Amino acid sequence: MFSSGLPRVRPRHLLRIALFSAVVAVPLAVTAGVTIWPGQEPQDAPAGANLDPKQPKGASAPALVAARVSADPARTMGTDPAGTMAADPAGTMATTGESEAQPEVVNRTLTVAPGDTLMGLLVNAGIDRREAHNAITALRDVFRPRDLRIGQNIELSLAPASGATQDAGPEPRLISFGLQPSVERDVRVSRDGESGFLALSIDRPLEPRRVGARGTIESSLSVAGKKAGLPMKVLAELIRMYSFDVDFQRDLRRGDSFEVLYSAMFEQDGTLARPDDILYAVLTLSGKRIELYRFKPKGLHTDYFDSKGDSVRKTLMRTPIDGARLSSRFGMRRHPVLGYSKMHRGVDFAAPRGTPIYAAGDGVVELAGRNGAYGRYVRIRHNSTYKTAYAHMKRIKKGIRKGKRVSQGQVIGYVGSSGRATGPHLHYEVLVNGRQISPRKVKLPSGENLKGKRLKAFNIRRAEIDSLRAEAFAGQALMVSAECGETVNAELAPASGCPDDKAE
Repeated sequence: MFSSGLPRVRPRHLLRIALFSAVVAVPLAVTAGVTIWPGQEPQDAPAGANLDPKQPKGASAPALVAARVSADPARTMGTDPAGTMAADPAGTMATTGESEAQPEVVNRTLTVAPGDTLMGLLVNAGIDRREAHNAITALRDVFRPRDLRIGQNIELSLAPASGATQDAGPEPRLISFGLQPSVERDVRVSRDGESGFLALSIDRPLEPRRVGARGTIESSLSVAGKKAGLPMKVLAELIRMYSFDVDFQRDLRRGDSFEVLYSAMFEQDGTLARPDDILYAVLTLSGKRIELYRFKPKGLHTDYFDSKGDSVRKTLMRTPIDGARLSSRFGMRRHPVLGYSKMHRGVDFAAPRGTPIYAAGDGVVELAGRNGAYGRYVRIRHNSTYKTAYAHMKRIKKGIRKGKRVSQGQVIGYVGSSGRATGPHLHYEVLVNGRQISPRKVKLPSGENLKGKRLKAFNIRRAEIDSLRAEAFAGQALMVSAECGETVNAELAPASGCPDDKAE
């Protein structure tokens, strides 16, 4: 057989060589077929164009080349190793004819609910967990996340992540968030770089003022106080001040009056930011004036004293609840549940469910829990003689348990209707040497009576407060009406606290 001296090539090898040549030829055709210069807009090759100079004139180019450039120009331009096509100020590289719009910042308000954590709130808002962690870490320099309060608002600013669409996409980018821990300051966390955050604490400029209010009682002190524009904090303190000596169900008469001077902090625009302590109050009952002054004797706690320097504080409060109505007195009565006459060994105060109940005096909790027909029940031992009991609670405040020491005025539970009860109310008992007696008949020992240097210091402070009163009610201070939502001059404000609406 004739031999040429060349290596023998089997048929299957020829097939492999042919396939390899075809694969190599396509990329060469792509590279040679379209050339894109910096600043030049890519264009599809015209049909029938000669894309390979080695091909005969009129030969067709592979359809793959034009389709790839037209369908994905960005991928074709991504082969620029020198990065000369990175900048396109003229926008000539846009294939859609429209410039990309800047993502809009979205503002959201989150409200803290029971059981919420800051991490949980941010993650539930769609923020990446790692990004939320970085932001909270920065926040710890100026605020403890565990100090979040129920009902507190958190203001978020978010931007859509790159590649996100209106319906779906990656987590939004956190731009900033802020909250107000107190009326005195704001806290804000803002993005600092690609993944870092910076926290700032911003003091709010507030102005201290003295505020005066007065009113006439038509039905109750609570209603009259609200009508005069007293903030709830001030009204609650006013009721507690007089709860040692005044029975708000029996002692008040239509036409009785009150007057209050308290300190407060205001925003720069005149908005009330925070009411503070009552400096002075007078309650006029059937023509008898009961004046009380706030004063801190040296070496003692701050308290309220009458004009003679005698403390208003007694061993026990007669009314351990705010704004309640006396619904049942001590003595024989027809039981509303059992239906027959039975001795009622306490007094009942009707109040809305959830109203706070206060410890009537300093002492130690003897019992806290379920107690038969009393429902949820707390009993406090104040000394060797006096005890008080509180029944039918909705719930007992967390931390109140047997052996716990409590202070006068401390919240120990909330009004409810547990046990044998027809509706929400507080059943209140006073026990003297283990025997229940009427709270009205208890002769309570008074608190501190000032003498000597302490009495002299008190008289100086009393004169200062009287001077502030004169200024407040002479129009030199401001009176705030919460109902009106505005600040008005004391001389122009009626007893209701709100000036008459102006005719339009």
